[in-house]
Amino acid sequence: MSAETAPAAPAEPSNFLRDIVSDDIASGRHTAPVTRFPPEPNGYLHIGHAKAICVNFGIAEEFGGRCHLRYDDTNPAKEEQEYIDAIETDVRWLGFDWGQHLYHASDYFEQLYAWAEKLIEDGKAYVDDQSADEMRASRGTLTEPGKNSPFRDRSVAENLDLFRRMRAGEFPDGTRVLRAKIDMAAGNINLRDPALYRIIHTPHPRTGTQWCIYPMYDYAHGQSDAIEHITHSLCSLEYSDHKPLYEWLLNNLPVPAQPRQFEFARLNITYTILSKRYLNLFVRDGHVKGWDDPRMPTLAGIRRRGVPAAAVRDFIKRVGVARANSVVDVAMFDACVRELLNKTASRYMAVLKPLKVVIENYPEGQSEELEAVNNPEDPSAGSRKVPFGRELYIEQEDFMENPPKKFFRLSPGQEVRLRYAYFITCREAVKDAAGNVIELRCTYDPATKGGNAPDGRKVKATMHWVSAQHAVNAEVRLYNALFSRPDPGADGDVVADLNPNSLEVIEGKLEPALAALTETAAVQFERIGYFAVDPDSTPAKPVFNRTVGLRDTWAKVQNAG
Repeated sequence: MSAETAPAAPAEPSNFLRDIVSDDIASGRHTAPVTRFPPEPNGYLHIGHAKAICVNFGIAEEFGGRCHLRYDDTNPAKEEQEYIDAIETDVRWLGFDWGQHLYHASDYFEQLYAWAEKLIEDGKAYVDDQSADEMRASRGTLTEPGKNSPFRDRSVAENLDLFRRMRAGEFPDGTRVLRAKIDMAAGNINLRDPALYRIIHTPHPRTGTQWCIYPMYDYAHGQSDAIEHITHSLCSLEYSDHKPLYEWLLNNLPVPAQPRQFEFARLNITYTILSKRYLNLFVRDGHVKGWDDPRMPTLAGIRRRGVPAAAVRDFIKRVGVARANSVVDVAMFDACVRELLNKTASRYMAVLKPLKVVIENYPEGQSEELEAVNNPEDPSAGSRKVPFGRELYIEQEDFMENPPKKFFRLSPGQEVRLRYAYFITCREAVKDAAGNVIELRCTYDPATKGGNAPDGRKVKATMHWVSAQHAVNAEVRLYNALFSRPDPGADGDVVADLNPNSLEVIEGKLEPALAALTETAAVQFERIGYFAVDPDSTPAKPVFNRTVGLRDTWAKVQNAG
């Protein structure tokens, strides 16, 4: 796929989940869908979650239903209020709202516990004293059946007594679990007497010390769906092997509804890791500067980098909803961002690697304001004034003392156009003691104001610039892919694949209007790329993050390597 051109988005992309919901409504099974997005509050959401959010909220919205936001807060050892707040911010940023339907698995702890006792009373659950290692060893393999626990045949009375004492806090962490009694020879390992409850003596963010036993996700998930009368439980493919257990529990408990689970392909992107375990490691070990580091695939990081929520939604739409996993080229994501920003981002001039230019025939002490277009893609965006003076900055790469053929930018004797300004001609390159060019001496043609020559002569290059007198010094953060290979971790070491050049921080020279922009404003630095104001920015020292280049320069670097 070309990195420069985004694929044309179909008006109505294929979506088998939409077809299922549509058929259910047509058949009268449901009048409208009720879906849910059930994140664990143990980290920040990433772009993979964005797909789940768009699918669940999108389908509910399309068919006049509703989508619940439900926290799977069943592991207090890893849950923090920071993550809860971040999740709600991210869902709203993407453009979705759950209205009054905010729930927590912890809302149902008492009911879940009562149903667990019901399983025990029906002889379908038991308390197991084996250690985690012993249970793992007896679970069997894909080709060998598991072995029954020596505690599997405890009486109902003994199991109820032990389970109630577990709840009362009599036993240390890890000493006992409640397991479903299903079939240790089942072909699906998830049906081999899975754990339903474990002991965790850790205060819960919402229930405090009321509980010291907590339901496993597989137990809490389906029953929470049933309590909320979810019609379509839409999950990523890794839950397909858990579906038989989901259904077994619903069929063996007096739940108020029978939700159905459907699986779709999760999002996988080149040069990207979408595992909260690894993302947490990168934050914890200082490989990145927090969950919202713009190199991170978290929605907070993507937002801080300046990616618009609409571009994320467009990307998810173009990826589509499939039944089989695949890997999407990150260039597709960049193309969606670039396409949207090209339409919406105002243009400004910034010089990231400055080379000073002195226009010798421009009057000393004089300056003027020139008219600059804000966005040629949007006439309603208007124009702005850009200061011009005798001394300017241009990009170092826009000058070559001994240029090859087809180098049409500035060189000795070469005439070029300064955008919105004048034609200038280089007369001399001033060098330091080491032979490095540190300044250019040029002349300008006053008759070419606005960038056009009255005699009709043409130039082959138009360059951006910044007035040295009016330039604003800014910190510019140039972000590249976090990983140096498209399949990070393929050799077994994700950290070894981290890209040492994922961030370059430079001091740039900006036109003064850029200093007044507010946080997260998206702009294009002409001829360079799209950038956004970082939260670290101040009027005295603006900070800009590169959102995406005008072209996929990273792919060129990789191909050259």
